[in-house]
Amino acid sequence: MIPSSVRIFVCTEPVDMRRSFDTLAFTAQDLLGEDPKSGALFVFHNKRANRMKILWWDRTGYALLCKRLHRALFRIPKAIEPGEVGVLISSKELAAILEGIQLPPRKARH
Repeated sequence: MIPSSVRIFVCTEPVDMRRSFDTLAFTAQDLLGEDPKSGALFVFHNKRANRMKILWWDRTGYALLCKRLHRALFRIPKAIEPGEVGVLISSKELAAILEGIQLPPRKARH
């Protein structure tokens, strides 16, 4: 469980999932306007919304959690203001996002 004191920022714009620690940290600072070493969690997703990376600074270095959903999509929150690319969410909202939306089964090809 993530403590309620931890701030969680979701980038509402898709990000290239080939990005790793330093590039995601730069994205948190440049795009979201937040200090990546603040102890907050920074959530990034790909264009299809089936892959996600969460960046976190733990005082000694960056940690990166990656998740790929199988036959489901992440429910990414929308920005409230036009042009806004970051949304602050709660740990409960993050848990709901990580669950994803189940996709219907594909029809068999003949």
